[in-house]
Amino acid sequence: MQIVFRQITIKLLLTLALVALAPGLVVAQGIQPFVGTYVGSADLTLDGETKSRDMSVTIAETRKGYSVEWTSTTFKSDGRTKTKAYEVGFVPSQRDNIYASAMKTNVFGKAVPLDPLQGEPFVWGRIEGDTFTVFSLFINEAGEYEMQEYHRTLVEGGLNLEFLRVRNGVAEKGVTAFLKKQ
Repeated sequence: MQIVFRQITIKLLLTLALVALAPGLVVAQGIQPFVGTYVGSADLTLDGETKSRDMSVTIAETRKGYSVEWTSTTFKSDGRTKTKAYEVGFVPSQRDNIYASAMKTNVFGKAVPLDPLQGEPFVWGRIEGDTFTVFSLFINEAGEYEMQEYHRTLVEGGLNLEFLRVRNGVAEKGVTAFLKKQ
């Protein structure tokens, strides 16, 4: 009787341990197909001027979730370049396939999103099928907003990137590009 009870207790503890680890397993399974480094370029026409842009993104698993690091270099007609680089960590949320950004540490040592009401971007990620999307919300001092969406869809050899910027309900900018897996 004691041996049977001990076996049941061990099985129960193992089951509980697996359930406790489930959010981490979901991240590993959800983000795993996207993990890697991708590079590409696109031409963007704004105000009648065409600008070339080099882009790269690295998606990596972390101990508690995943991170996304992306760079965009714009080539100006006068020979100058402008490079922007970002890195955001993500952790599982209470909702399936939605991930909270982990951009600062609160007073309890937990990684949490930034505060959009303080002029900081509020960022989250979503995995839906073969598309991994990062959303970023900015609220300016006048209370107006800007949304940026980075849709990265798995395709043979890499990712199709679709970027969209919307300000106060009006689409202002869009970029599409193929990013080749390195």
